[in-house]
Parts: sequence; structure tokens; C-alpha cells
Amino acid sequence: MELLYVAPFVGLVALLFAGYFMVSVLKESQGTPRMQEISQAIFEGAMAYLNRQYKTLIPFTVVIFAILFAVDGYKLAVSFLVGAICSAIAGYVGMTSTTKANARTTEAARHSLNKALNVSFKAGAVMGMSVAGLGLLGVSVLYILFRDPVVINSFAFGASAIAFFARVGGGIFTKAADVGADLVGKVEAGIPEDDPRNPAVIADNVGDNVGDTAGMGADLFESYAATAIAAMLIGNTLLGVNGVLFPLLIGAAGIAASIISTFIVRTSEDGDPQAALNMGLWGTNIITGIFAYLLANYLFGAKGFGIFVAIVSGLAVNVLIGMITEHYTSHAKLPTREIADASRTGPATNIITGIATGLKSTAAPTLVFVSATWLAYTMAGTYGIAMAAMGMLCTAAMVVAVDSFGPVADNAGGIAEMAELGPEVRVKTDKLDAVGNTTAAIAKGFAIGSAALTALALFAAFAEEVAKNPSLTGLLSNGHLVVNLTEPNVIIGIFLGAAVPFLVCGITMEAVGKAAFQMIEEVRRQFREIPGIMEGTGRPDYASCVDISTRAAIKEMVVPGLYAVGSPIAVGFILGAKALAGFLAGITAAGVLLAIFMANSGGAWDNAKKYIETGKLGGKGTAAHAAAVIGDTVGDPFKDTSGPAMNPLIKVAGTISLLIAPLLFF
Repeated sequence: MELLYVAPFVGLVALLFAGYFMVSVLKESQGTPRMQEISQAIFEGAMAYLNRQYKTLIPFTVVIFAILFAVDGYKLAVSFLVGAICSAIAGYVGMTSTTKANARTTEAARHSLNKALNVSFKAGAVMGMSVAGLGLLGVSVLYILFRDPVVINSFAFGASAIAFFARVGGGIFTKAADVGADLVGKVEAGIPEDDPRNPAVIADNVGDNVGDTAGMGADLFESYAATAIAAMLIGNTLLGVNGVLFPLLIGAAGIAASIISTFIVRTSEDGDPQAALNMGLWGTNIITGIFAYLLANYLFGAKGFGIFVAIVSGLAVNVLIGMITEHYTSHAKLPTREIADASRTGPATNIITGIATGLKSTAAPTLVFVSATWLAYTMAGTYGIAMAAMGMLCTAAMVVAVDSFGPVADNAGGIAEMAELGPEVRVKTDKLDAVGNTTAAIAKGFAIGSAALTALALFAAFAEEVAKNPSLTGLLSNGHLVVNLTEPNVIIGIFLGAAVPFLVCGITMEAVGKAAFQMIEEVRRQFREIPGIMEGTGRPDYASCVDISTRAAIKEMVVPGLYAVGSPIAVGFILGAKALAGFLAGITAAGVLLAIFMANSGGAWDNAKKYIETGKLGGKGTAAHAAAVIGDTVGDPFKDTSGPAMNPLIKVAGTISLLIAPLLFF
């Protein structure tokens, strides 16, 4: 059992490295007073949003804590609270890091590209190490205290609840600002992106951090915790103590591999930052694979090889999903260039081609998921499915680091523009920003893939828990839950589950539209009423735009959250365990496919616009560019609001179903 203490130790080491990277970033210069002023405005806006979001969630957290305490005593309630608090802490730490690093990255770019990459990547690594460290530390310490994987599942529920609100609220915030800034600033007023005359520009820069740092971090923190706990539950049933320990040790191995790989992320002045970041990702995968082989062989002997193959299948999903996402979203690839070419005949053909690209992009990832699932199950049964998901998630520290690098680079470019630095600085920040767009798309693919495998692991764990419930023995065959597709309740559950992702997508898309309308009206008002804005002599009211995005995000995230939490509970207690199994199947299949479609179509629209902005098809100011801007605006809530909301949605359903499985009575 001494091995059990390896996991919390490595979790603490990850947090120490997060602190080390934070100190390293804060030692760098913030540049000129104007750069510091802009950076401080972004920081204050981001913190104001997070504070209001978490204050809004306090009553929800207290109610759930009280219900869990009343139903099953302090263990479930405490685990839930710890999960929620750890998720919130990770969000605060990551947002502080990225918003404190933006001006420092800009200043570093005045000296060298490698220094700018170093500062921005270290800032992202703070978030990555915090997510993985807090996830592993929380799960392992709770298991040491309670020795029951079923009890600590509520840790994952706490993380899931916070993640869903962070994803939805953050997505609404960032896209309200982005759409408003683009439609009035770039399309109507004809001023560049990140122009300081645009009143929505600070809100737009705040939104980059809210969505791609706090939102993505919470999403993967939730996946990390839920996958580890599902694997522990299945392992406890099938393999005993070693089956419980192994997911924790694989999590520790992934963190160790990520720490080692952070030191190989570097580039030359004329080098490729994308290649440097890819080195970190490849290094993490390879080192994790080596550790996984040694650990599986040590704990399971001859059986270990099958479990090792299952983990490798998860690592392979990492790589393949990244390659597929890049194919469909990079402006160096044919699908995105076809969207750009379609822009020559107007916004309608741009949008049609973008939707078609997103729809087609769902096939290849689905083949990857089902192949990995088949291989993992063939080699190691249901435990193999859970370990494939754990194999994918154990690299989360590096993936989150690479993703969080993106908003830092984006903000750095905005600060260079607003502080009127020389073009040589903007060349470096643009190079980092272009890489950040690709890493963001790849990270979205990773988040979707991890959500899919996590959902499968949670489903397997749910079936195991139903089999232990004495009230449900009549539903079992040879000790296993059998879901018969000819039973009406199962079919009803499947359709109800499949409907929820579409409903949540519709609500969140509508929320972005409402918030963007308010933002557009405010920006237009300021252009009309504040003298000298367009001449550069009047100062826009940035704070009012930040407040509009914040209020809209907080207000509009509540209803989707109630659907996410309430629907599996209602199905389980009204229609029963088999209907809930059907519900999980429906929500997982529909949610994953919608997430892929929306993320890839949105990413392709974005990069089609950027492709034209490089000078292709006439460049900026042409009808093709105007059409591409409209397509990109439609794609913004696709890829940054509704699509990402699907990941926590399907995991919330899985963790709640697992939590209520012992309470179901038919």
C-alpha cells in the first residue's frame, strides 16, 4: 500500500512546479506603462468575471452539499465540496497566470521569439500543472481517507458541476465580446482587430482567458477526476487493490512525463514554435507510455500487457484526434481553403461549405473512438476501456499547458497593437498567435476525445454499480445489467438523452446572440456619443463592455446548468435504471458528434478568414474577406460556446448517474 502515497506526492510536486513556473513568469518585465495599464485592465476584468461566477455558484453548491449530507452522510458531501473547490482554485490560478503573463510575453517578444515562447508557455504550464496536480491530489487523498471509490465519485460530480458552468458561462462571455467587437469594429467601422479605439477590445481579450484557460482547464480537470474514479471503481470490482492503485499511478506517471517534457519546449529566433510545442506533446506521450509498460508489468504480471495496450490506445487517440482536427481546421489544409474559396461568392456559400466541413469531420474521430474502445475492451475488458480514457487524460498537464499558451499569445498581440509597438514585435506575437489557434483547435479535439472516453468509462462504472444495487437484481443477467433495445423505457431514455445536447446547444447559441446584440448596441453608442474615439483623442469606456459580457454570461448559464444536472436525475427516478442507461447512451452519442461538428466547423471558418487575411483571394477589404468574417462570426459560438459545452454536459450526466445508481429502485 506504500504505492498509494506516490500519487498525492506527485500531485504536490506538480503544484510546486506550478508555483515555480508562476514565480519565473512574474520575474519578467511588464514593459512600458501603457502595456502595464492594458494588462491590468484585462486582469481586473477576468478576475471580476470569475468572482461573480463563483459567487453565483455558491448557493447551488451549498444546496447540493446539504442534499448529499442528508442522503448519505458527510463523506459524499465533503468529496463533492472538495471537487468543486479544487476546480475553482485551478481556475483562479490559471487565470491569474495567463493574465499576468500577457504584457510580459509582449515585452519578451521585443527581445526574441524564444523568450516570448518561454514566458507564454510557462504561464500555460501553471494552469496545466494545477489542473493535473489538484485532480490527482484530490482523488488520491480522498481515497486514502475514505477507502471507497463510490464515495469519492462525488468529487468528480463537484468538478463536473463547476466545469459545466465555467464552460457555458465562459463561452457566452468570450463570444459576446468577440462577435460585438468584430461586427461593429472590423465590419462596420473598418478598424483592425485589437484596435484600442474599439470599446469591446478589452472584453474580447478578457474573453480569450475566460474561455480557453478557465473553461478548458475546468473541462479537463473534470475529465481527469471522473476518469480516474471510474477506473478505480471498475478496478476495485475486477482486480482488487491493484486495480484501484493503477489509475492513480498512471496519473502520477503522466504528470512526471509532463514535467520532464516542459524542459524541451524551446525554439530559435527563426524556428517554428509549433514544432517546439509538438516536442513537448510527443515527449509526454512517449515517456508516459514507457512508465505505463513498467507499472502494468509490475502490478499485473502477464495480464499487464493487455492493460498497457489499452493505455497506448488512449495515447494514440491523443495523437490521431490532433491530426484529424488539424486537417479540418488548419488553413494549410484543403477543407479550410475550400471554405475560403467559397467566400468569393458570398457569406451564404461560406456558411454552407463550413457546415458541410464540420459535418464530414465527425466520421474520422468516431472511427478513432470506436477503434480504441474495441481494442481496449478486447485486451482488458471494461477495465481496459477505463484505462484507455486514463491513458488519454494522464497527459492533461501538457495539453492544458499548450492550450493555455494560446490566450497569452493572443493577448500579447493585442497589447502590442494597443500599445503601438513596432511591427517587428507584432511579427513575433502574430507567429505565436497563429500557433495558438492551432493548439486551441487541437486541445478542443483532445477535450472532446477525452469526454467521449470518459463517458464510456463512466457508463461501464454505472453498470457495475447497478449490478451491486440489491433493489435492481431483477434487471440483471448473470450478474450484469442488460439493456434491451426493444424495451420502451430504454428507447425513451435514448431519445431523451439525444435531445438534451441539441436543447443545450440551442439555448447557449441564443444566449450568445442576445449578449452580442447588447454588445453591438453599446459599441455603436460609444462611437456615436464619445467624441474623438475614431480620431484616437477620445477614450472608449472599456469597463461597460466587460460588464455586459459578465452579466450576460452569469444570467444565461443557469438554465443550461439546470438541464444538465436535472435531466439524468429525473430519468433515473421516474423511468428507472434501464431508461437511465439508454439516456446515457443517447446523450453521449449526440453530445460527442455535436461537439466535433461545432468545434471543427467553427475552427475552419476562423482559419478560412485568416487565410484570406494573409493576402490570398484578394486579402483584406475584399468581398471574399467580408464573407469570411461573417462565417467566422457564425462559427465563434460554435467552437467556443455551444460545442465545448457538450463535453461537461455528457460527463455531468455520467457522474450524476453513477452517484444515484445505489439509490435507484427499479
